[in-house]
Amino acid sequence: MPQLRAAAALQLALLLSAVPAQYFISQWSGSTAAQRYHATTRLLRVWKQWRTSYLNATEWSDWAHRQLSRFKSLVGLGQQEEQVSPPIETMIFDNDQGFFGASKAVRSPRPPFVFLRVGEVVMERKGHRIGVVVSWDPELRAPPEWVDRMYSDSEDMKAEKTPHYKVLFSGPGASSLMVAYLPQTQLERITGMRPDIPTLENYFTHFDGTRFVMQDWLRELFPEDEDEDG
Repeated sequence: MPQLRAAAALQLALLLSAVPAQYFISQWSGSTAAQRYHATTRLLRVWKQWRTSYLNATEWSDWAHRQLSRFKSLVGLGQQEEQVSPPIETMIFDNDQGFFGASKAVRSPRPPFVFLRVGEVVMERKGHRIGVVVSWDPELRAPPEWVDRMYSDSEDMKAEKTPHYKVLFSGPGASSLMVAYLPQTQLERITGMRPDIPTLENYFTHFDGTRFVMQDWLRELFPEDEDEDG
């Protein structure tokens, strides 16, 4: 039996497919000129869609990128969301940038122009609220947007060089807390009063009749604040 070569097999396949192809074209195109025109238009439109969708390298690249992104999101390898800075209202309680008296730097030597000390009871002069100092900065340390909101342009230069204090106040509720970062010019030391303010036990061991005594970790940051001669 003679062997069928590849070229001959291809020719035979084309011949065998010619009849069904002719039948398909005749059914697709129709018998009239108008039908053949519309059929040709449909064929060209189908070819254009194939060429732009399935034979286009850009389309395939975009499709592959979408599939890869979907796979990454499913397995948790997607891009991490950008970290958003916490709002200033929460930063005043604590933060890692050292704003609002949150710096972990030791305040020593103690500048002579810092008049108030950690643990002292103070009164806020505008609202006459009673609070306790838990930290201080020798000069203003706060985000620029907070400074712009709290001080006018004429006050900025003066405020920047003014000692600021982190002060705890009682809030409107029995267990609520208010935290403020105030310049030295707005605070006044008072004696003979022991305010009942939530969370003071986190900073102090007891009240000695004049002021609150710092815990060891707080004394390490403000080593000279309990030294009256410092």
